[in-house]
Amino acid sequence: MTLDSMPGSSGYLDLHPERKMFYFKNPYILRLTVVAGIGGLLFGYDTGVISGALLYIKDDFEAVKDSSFLQETIVSMAIVGAIIGAAAGGWINDAYGRKKATLLADIIFTLGAIVMAAAPDPYVLILGRLLVGLGVGVASVTAPVYIAEASPSEIRGGLVSTNVLMITGGQFLSYLVNLCFTEVPGTWRWMLGVSGVPAVIQFSLMLCLPESPRWLFMKDDKETAIAVMSKIYNLSRLEDEIDYLTSQAEEEHHKKKDVSYWNVFKVKEIRLAFLAGAGLQAFQQFTGINTVMYYSPTIVQMAGFQSNQLALLLSLIVAAMNAAGTVLGIYLIDHFGRRKLALLSLSGVIVSLLILSAAFFVQSSGSASVFYGWLAVIGLALYIGFFAPGMGPVPWTVNSEIYPEAYRGICGGMSATVNWISNLIVAETFLSVVESVGTGATFLIIAVVAVIAFVFVILFLPETKGLTFEEVERIWKERAWGSSGSNTQSLLEQGDES
Repeated sequence: MTLDSMPGSSGYLDLHPERKMFYFKNPYILRLTVVAGIGGLLFGYDTGVISGALLYIKDDFEAVKDSSFLQETIVSMAIVGAIIGAAAGGWINDAYGRKKATLLADIIFTLGAIVMAAAPDPYVLILGRLLVGLGVGVASVTAPVYIAEASPSEIRGGLVSTNVLMITGGQFLSYLVNLCFTEVPGTWRWMLGVSGVPAVIQFSLMLCLPESPRWLFMKDDKETAIAVMSKIYNLSRLEDEIDYLTSQAEEEHHKKKDVSYWNVFKVKEIRLAFLAGAGLQAFQQFTGINTVMYYSPTIVQMAGFQSNQLALLLSLIVAAMNAAGTVLGIYLIDHFGRRKLALLSLSGVIVSLLILSAAFFVQSSGSASVFYGWLAVIGLALYIGFFAPGMGPVPWTVNSEIYPEAYRGICGGMSATVNWISNLIVAETFLSVVESVGTGATFLIIAVVAVIAFVFVILFLPETKGLTFEEVERIWKERAWGSSGSNTQSLLEQGDES
């Protein structure tokens, strides 16, 4: 079998573009994607809900109102939990499978939601946030890998991006829930407690779904894996996929004996892949996305809109744009490509952050014009409009496909941990930095980081659109060791030219 005729290879894609629509219409694939994507919904809901709940937590607890540090800790303790959950999630995925990892995440998340809703003081609330974060961390590793491994490569980018749509949809849902509970007694308790409902739903549905067929192949449960794959692929493709995965599984078994965390940094091609994947995850956070999502009601109030309800309503609009932009990203990522999409996204992000910075600089100089308040809100909306289709889905999609099978769980967990550590740094410092240097200067700093991210993507990220996992692995070997054959060279050219 030549590389051009491999199932899912770019040459194969060009000959059969109608297969994309066939797979997108497969109800079994869509069911796997949507149910696994509820993990993304949990991620997004928790990210968004705390921004609105914080406005009312401050009203209930005087200690929180008087302390920016305590406010930041309530927000960021979930991220601490997510760092731990993501770090452990890679090992849990490899040892016990994607399905069991998802079920575990749901149990932990539900427990955390109950603790938050019943919290008698800020410190029990912080404990609940830690538990919720553990569940989110495991889910953030598991969902994109599960979806990617159960997806035909023709539509893998779009389906993994569906997980990001669930994240942004969760953020939109959280703002909607926040708005609905603004006049209900116990406001923030309802806002945080409701988050356990999607976890219970996912747990119930996941019991009826199979394990990832690739993980089953790696564990020598080929009969079950083939049964799952027969519902994903048509008969003409199934035999090729089985033969291909069987040969790859045998190769990975030999590699698995040498798998270790140290090899991620020792083996050059894996180190290059991890640099690209972890770098993208870090820049996703340091370019400010979760600053916007965590603190958007607060930012709106900084812009001069003091009403809690109005701040939440405007933030709901921002979250709706985030979800809509992700829908666009699902289409673009398999048509436009990961690399070009990230570069276009970052270009718009830089311009939007400069608009935000300028609006706040003018306001801080003494101008009380409503125009500049609205300019800041427009800057927020533009930021989301450019970020959501590109830098939202691209890091998660790339990290689900750039690592060898034996290292996918480990590297996926490590890169997700980088994402959450970066997230923690931003969430824990944003309000303090604003107090120190001002809102305008803070957004200017983030704009500079976005410029650095743009250069990083140009230098370190190859195009992986439409390639199989094994073809992507060959790109990294080519980058690490130079040309090792005409087939590898042609793949690199396809990746860089896409």
